[in-house]
Amino acid sequence: MDDSRARIADLLRETGEAHHAAFIDTDGADPEWPIWYSGYLQERLGRQLDRQITRSELVYLLVLAEREHAAEAPAEPWPDFYAQALLRSS
Repeated sequence: MDDSRARIADLLRETGEAHHAAFIDTDGADPEWPIWYSGYLQERLGRQLDRQITRSELVYLLVLAEREHAAEAPAEPWPDFYAQALLRSS
């Protein structure tokens, strides 16, 4: 895995942990998770991608990555898969 993908995957893991902590009462369950993730990730991911990214674009990309991950059911962890999907979009 290249360095950019690894950094973004780490950022996604951090985001997942922060989201789970924010939704501890529901054990991390949140049907609107892409909206929460986009707020947490927007600035951080923009720095990693070296470009501005809007929250709405990020919500779209996260939902797209989730659907691709569900369809392909890869063996790799979701943060690694999503990181590659986000890099493809940039």
